[in-house]
Amino acid sequence: MRSSKPVLLGIAAICIGLIGAALYLQIVEHMLPCPLCVLQRYAFIAIAIFCLIGAAMPRGTRRISIGLATASGFTGIGIATKHLYVLANPGFSCGIDPLETGLNKIFLANWWPTLFRADGLCEIPYPPTLGLSLPAWAMIGFVLMTCTLLFLFFSREKTGMFGKHR
Repeated sequence: MRSSKPVLLGIAAICIGLIGAALYLQIVEHMLPCPLCVLQRYAFIAIAIFCLIGAAMPRGTRRISIGLATASGFTGIGIATKHLYVLANPGFSCGIDPLETGLNKIFLANWWPTLFRADGLCEIPYPPTLGLSLPAWAMIGFVLMTCTLLFLFFSREKTGMFGKHR
């Protein structure tokens, strides 16, 4: 692989686009985010930030940022799995609980409540998009990005001595 920079920038752009789509659904379609939705937003933002940092770093040092972005992707997969479990088991709820209270006390929820405040219920089955729920689409995104990041993490960029391209 010649350079991971375009891939990292692409993943960051996708994450930012997904956050924009979430804000559209929240503001225009009035779909309030639940605590698990907000946690997935944090994971997408973390992936974007680490990918942007990695793209800005010299070739030889990108691996740390790629590793952190990968860890954020695995975190997102875990959160999306929990969200899908809640939707599959109607008796299980994550509504008003310590998770929501704790999330809404984080300074980011006060700084930018539109993006980081959890006001919805996890078990509300919003209409599916192309046959899948929003957490299922988030899971697909997390899995694809994490697999790509794992590939980048384990591949070697072509660099010579002192980080110069061969």
